[in-house]
Amino acid sequence: MTQDTHPISRFAIPDLQSLPEDLREAIAKVSEKSGFIPNIFLALAHRPAEFRAFFAYHDALMDSDEGLSKAERELIVVATSGLNRCQYCVVAHGAILRIRAKNVHIADQVAVNWRKADLTDRQRAMLAYAEKVTLDAQSITDADHQALEAAGFTPDEIWDIAAIAAFFGMSNRLVNAGDIRPNDEFYMLGRS
Repeated sequence: MTQDTHPISRFAIPDLQSLPEDLREAIAKVSEKSGFIPNIFLALAHRPAEFRAFFAYHDALMDSDEGLSKAERELIVVATSGLNRCQYCVVAHGAILRIRAKNVHIADQVAVNWRKADLTDRQRAMLAYAEKVTLDAQSITDADHQALEAAGFTPDEIWDIAAIAAFFGMSNRLVNAGDIRPNDEFYMLGRS
């Protein structure tokens, strides 16, 4: 079954013309940039207040030019989404990771098992912490933060690792509950 025969989400997708102007503008902007409308935008559009809050926090975490690189941010998303078995986020953010890291292999490696991926020691420390935030946050101790500091991370970068892993934990669960499908366009982005 291809995306053409499978619904974008198990929840209703609103007509774009019925949306508030700010949502239509946000969707048009991402469509112009990417050449298509990512399904997450359509799936969240039926709840305008949640759409605004979701993308405001997403953009604050993922579009920052301070601290972590944009490729490092995407590494966290792909690793977290792989752990949470979120097909949409692995596929969509895997495409972004391939482009930002300029590496056609990295997203597949990280999504399946980041421990076997071609990563630096710094990236391994980052993903070990992101995994702990994702699967065992209650057991995080000062030793975890000390390991990150030893790997060269600042307190703000450590916060960002945790915030990105936590945000995408929520996003992964919402996407899985809604059965939101990745756009076909994502599969080949950054592969050649």
